[in-house]
Amino acid sequence: MPEKFVVPQFIDTEDKILGPITVRQFLIMLGAVLIIFIEYKLLAFIYFVLAAAVTALIAGVFAFMKINSQPFHIFFVNFLQTTTRPSLRVWNKEYNETELRGFMKVKQEAPPPPTVLKSHPESTRLRDLTLTVNTGGVYNPEE
Repeated sequence: MPEKFVVPQFIDTEDKILGPITVRQFLIMLGAVLIIFIEYKLLAFIYFVLAAAVTALIAGVFAFMKINSQPFHIFFVNFLQTTTRPSLRVWNKEYNETELRGFMKVKQEAPPPPTVLKSHPESTRLRDLTLTVNTGGVYNPEE
């Protein structure tokens, strides 16, 4: 009887800590509250209200919004990577002069490969072996 193993389920579900709030959402909102507090201390009231609204909106989007069932921060990182990387990749095979000189030095410094001399069997010996194999041992050149 084969062994039974427990297969983990719902591994992509985040842990909830406060009702429906996950750890990630809680930390994002906590960071937003700290930023809003700093804005409150540094800015005049009208500027504070505008800055706090923008901060709360950005934090709410990053904490709660999902696109294609993925958290917004993953979508945002993928978007940034897509826009910053070049869409066309071209291999530039031109070398500068120092690289060419380096390649030439490497080729000149390489030792020649060792030559191995193999002795070729004599044609009569090869013919005798072929006849022995083809005749199934009936032909014996030594006789």
